[in-house]
Amino acid sequence: MQIVMTGGNRGIGAEALRHLATLPDARILLGVRDAAPAGVTGLPLDLASLASVNGFADAVIAALGGAGIDALVLNAGGQRPTVAERSADGHELTFAANHLGHFLLLHRLWPHLSDGARVVITSSGTHDPAERTGVPPPRHANARWLADPASDPGLDRNAITAGMRAYSASKLCNLLTASVAADRPDAAARGISVVAYDPGLTPQTGLARDQMWVVRALVWPLLPLLVPFSRTMNSLAAAGRGLADLATAERPPAGQVYAALRKARLTWPAPSVLARDAGVAKALWQDSLALCGLPAAV
Repeated sequence: MQIVMTGGNRGIGAEALRHLATLPDARILLGVRDAAPAGVTGLPLDLASLASVNGFADAVIAALGGAGIDALVLNAGGQRPTVAERSADGHELTFAANHLGHFLLLHRLWPHLSDGARVVITSSGTHDPAERTGVPPPRHANARWLADPASDPGLDRNAITAGMRAYSASKLCNLLTASVAADRPDAAARGISVVAYDPGLTPQTGLARDQMWVVRALVWPLLPLLVPFSRTMNSLAAAGRGLADLATAERPPAGQVYAALRKARLTWPAPSVLARDAGVAKALWQDSLALCGLPAAV
């Protein structure tokens, strides 16, 4: 089983990788910034650089040697405290790393998926205002505004609020990307399933490593105590197992693309109203192609 993965060195991805590595026939190609875990082939990847993403895709294709990818797990992600940071290509960093890098990687590796392959993109319940996660929900999925927040007429004046909303918007983009990919004619013809995965709020990950010290030192360490009492929080072990199951065993019900882990159990709720808007999804796809320097889809 050929597995290609991002975000496997820490947090939910590391837990998922622990399960995936036990599969007797698994060969795992992992995008890494530093060293790869034992038993895994690490290939250099910086999702905030389109050149690095293209280099990683080239390295994956070469390493496959003509074999197909059975599971493509696009899990890496992060939060920044504001929208001030820029990627190597000049795009807002949260949008670039969480969405645009994964979008390009999916585009590059799609032709190399095996028949019956599974694609899993880690999204978040923060994309949906109805979830009331405490994170400001996205107002839109306009890729050009997200890439250049200064051009967004509705940009939050509070820098921290803008940074948090950039995260939820990037997770909406992950979900919209999954929905467009799942609707591709060749996905159905080849039995390829595409799922956007919400692991719920999961303590003990590295997600808040770039947040303010008060979040890292005071809020985040207390969250594990709340897991048993929350509908949308999950332990790190449960969230990782959910990701591994979607990559290897679970298939979405017909017409579903969004999986949400609730009380350590995979459920298939309807995503937000904005996430179900086909026009928004198509516009995001086309604009993302342009931002990646790719021709428009026909």
